[in-house]
Amino acid sequence: MTPHELIDMEQRHGAHNYLPLDVVLHRGEGVWLYDVEGRRYLDCLSAYSAVNQGHCHPEILEACRDQAQRLTLTSRAFRNDQLPWLCKELTELAGMERVLFMNSGAEAVETAVKVARRWGYTVKGIAKDRAEIIVCRQNFHGRTTTTVSLSTEEAYRRDFGPLTPGFRAIPFGDAAALAEAITADTCAFLVEPIQGEAGVLIPPQGYLTAVREICSERNVLWIADEIQSGLGRAGALFACLHDAVMPDVLVLGKALSGGFYPVSAVLASAPILDVLKPGDHGSTFGGNPLACAIARAAIRVIQHERLAERSEELGTYFLEQLRRALSGPLVREIRGRGLWIGVELTEPARSYCEALVAEGILCKETHEDVIRLAPPLVITKQEIDWAVARLARVLGGAPARRVVASARDA
Repeated sequence: MTPHELIDMEQRHGAHNYLPLDVVLHRGEGVWLYDVEGRRYLDCLSAYSAVNQGHCHPEILEACRDQAQRLTLTSRAFRNDQLPWLCKELTELAGMERVLFMNSGAEAVETAVKVARRWGYTVKGIAKDRAEIIVCRQNFHGRTTTTVSLSTEEAYRRDFGPLTPGFRAIPFGDAAALAEAITADTCAFLVEPIQGEAGVLIPPQGYLTAVREICSERNVLWIADEIQSGLGRAGALFACLHDAVMPDVLVLGKALSGGFYPVSAVLASAPILDVLKPGDHGSTFGGNPLACAIARAAIRVIQHERLAERSEELGTYFLEQLRRALSGPLVREIRGRGLWIGVELTEPARSYCEALVAEGILCKETHEDVIRLAPPLVITKQEIDWAVARLARVLGGAPARRVVASARDA
C-alpha cells in the first residue's frame, strides 16, 4: 500500500490522540530509519530516548529472540530465572538496594507516587490522607490520570477531572522555592533532572546538590524521574551524576529495553521500597522473563559500548557544530547536555520539522517552538556533520544569537 493509503487507514480506524509527521516507517537500523518506499532518514528523536542503543541492536535482538522462544510470561504469581539477575544487575548499576519493575514510564511514576505516600504515612508519620508531593512547573511525567494531575500544562489536564489531589507545583531549578514549599505533610519531591518535554531545560549547576541537601535535612524523599534523561542520554549514566548526587527514589524506563519492549523500574533503598507488602502493588507483565532478558541485554550494551561517555563527547561536538552552523533571527537559543539538544525558535517549530523530513531528518517539536534533537547514542561524527548541514539548510547559517554549549557554560 502507498503511504497515503496507510495514513488514511490509520486516520479512519485509529484514535486521533497524536499528530505524527506524515512519514510511514518500515525498518530501522542503528541511527537510520527507512519508510515504506525505501527512503532513508536520520532519527533525531530516538523514540523519546527509548532507542539510545540504536534501532534493532543485534545483541538486544538476539536476547529477545532467545528468550521469546523459551518463556515470555509467567505473571508474578510464579518466579522466573531472569528477574533475579536483572534485579541484581540494575541495583548494582544504580547503587540502590531494591527495584520494582513495571512496564511503561507512567506506571513507574505512579508506583513512585504510591511508595512515597505509603512511606509518608508509615515512616514519616503524616496524618491520614494529608501527604503532599512537590513537583515542578512544566513537568512531564506521563499521561495517566495521576500524572496529568501533577502537570501544570492545561492541555494535558483539560476535561480529565476530577484530578488527583496532593500535589504542589514550584518553579523548576529553584532550590529556595523547594525549601519554602516543604511542610510537615510533604512526603516527596518529584523532579526531572532535565525537563525534556518542556524543551530540554537544564537547571543551574548545583541545583540537584541543593535538592539532595534540602530533602535530606527535611526528611523528604527525593524522586528523580530519569525515564528520558537516564541511561546515557544526558552524557552520564544518570543525569543526577552531573551534580555527583543520587536521589532516594530513581525512576527509569524507555532505554531500559532499547526500544524492544516496555520495561520500567523504580529503584530505592530497602527501607523505602519495603513499605510495599504482598498485594499492595503489582503488574501482570511487570518483571516478566522476556522483559528482563531484553533489559539485561540493553544494560550490557550501554555499559560495553560506553554509550554515556559517547553521549558526552558527541553531544559536545554536536553543540559546537550547531553553534557554527545556525544563525539569524529564527534561532533564539541552542541548549543541551549530552546528545539531548533543544533548538528554540522564534516561530512555531512544526513547519520546520516537516521541512526537515524532506531533508532526511526526523525530529519533533516540543512546547511549540523547540526542535528537540536526540539521536541514538551510537551516532558518529560523520553522521552529525551530515545532520548539521541539513539543519543549517532549513534553519539558517552562522552563530545563533545565544548558544549554550552545556549546562556548565550556562
